Amino acid sequence: MKKLAFALALIAGYTIADENKVDDRVVHVSEEDQEMNQAITLAQQTLDQFLLTFRNPPEGAENFKLKVMLSDESGVEHFWFTPFKEIDGGFAGVLANEPSVITSVQARNVYAFKRDQITDWGYEQAGVQHGSFTVCALFKFMDQELVERYKQDHGFVCSP
Repeated sequence: MKKLAFALALIAGYTIADENKVDDRVVHVSEEDQEMNQAITLAQQTLDQFLLTFRNPPEGAENFKLKVMLSDESGVEHFWFTPFKEIDGGFAGVLANEPSVITSVQARNVYAFKRDQITDWGYEQAGVQHGSFTVCALFKFMDQELVERYKQDHGFVCSP
């Protein structure tokens, strides 16, 4: 059974992080994890709606990001890309996380990717995270106190 690395990171560009907020984590999850696969399916099913919001953002919407599955000979890893833009044939964006599994990419570099590589999306509005379904699925692997910090610090509202 393979383990996939999911970045729990909530990086919104490369601004200076608030020292009091809980920081990035990488969580390894089985590729057969049912909740994670459901979260990815939901993100993919709602991607068109997200892209419409991205193209015409409501007032106060910010920190738009896409989570993308990348792989190389070292394995598979899911990364946040922010900022990103639509290009012919897909998307391009800044890799927002430090790799922990794959070795062919580096944080803060720009990479192109296809729609079928997208495994999640997210943005913030009025202090609340929208999307980020895979992050909510990762919470079951984490200490409850840390989960509460993520929710408090980053506005996650996960349905049960």
